[in-house]
Amino acid sequence: MAGSARHLVVGRFRKPHGLKGECTIYPLTDTPESVFAPGRALLVLDLAGEVTGGPLEIERSRGYHREWLLKFRGVDHRDGLDGFRGGFFGMPEEQATPLEEGEVYLHELAGFAVRLQDGSAVGLVTDVYELPAGVTIEVQGPKREFLLPYRKEFVLEVDREARRLVIAPPEGLMDG
Repeated sequence: MAGSARHLVVGRFRKPHGLKGECTIYPLTDTPESVFAPGRALLVLDLAGEVTGGPLEIERSRGYHREWLLKFRGVDHRDGLDGFRGGFFGMPEEQATPLEEGEVYLHELAGFAVRLQDGSAVGLVTDVYELPAGVTIEVQGPKREFLLPYRKEFVLEVDREARRLVIAPPEGLMDG
């Protein structure tokens, strides 16, 4: 749909917690303390990223192990959470904390041009993997693809506007 707002997925609904309308959310953000702050409104999204509910105003929140406990204003019983099962929570992209210089959203990396420090083209980012050891990007070159850990010693520069990464790959990675 033309002109529709873009949403960032910030959490996954886990389950109701207790009987009084609290729920556990698995955070999908680096800043859950600000994203899940009381007063913030979240939207309910389905697997396709379509808005299916909300906005829901956060009444209170707190970290809970690796998850967050949220209580939404007006949802006072666990039955009010039934519609969220299998869903995600999102917020309009313009409400997110602005990215700092050299930062990029992971979903934006696909299609970024990859170059070496001398300016020579290496390929394009074709996928992003969130692995236990950290984020890894797949780079498709003219003859082969390779995986590169997305760490500051290998990704030296991120130009979000130009959609370009400058890398210093580990020795031997691009051989062959």
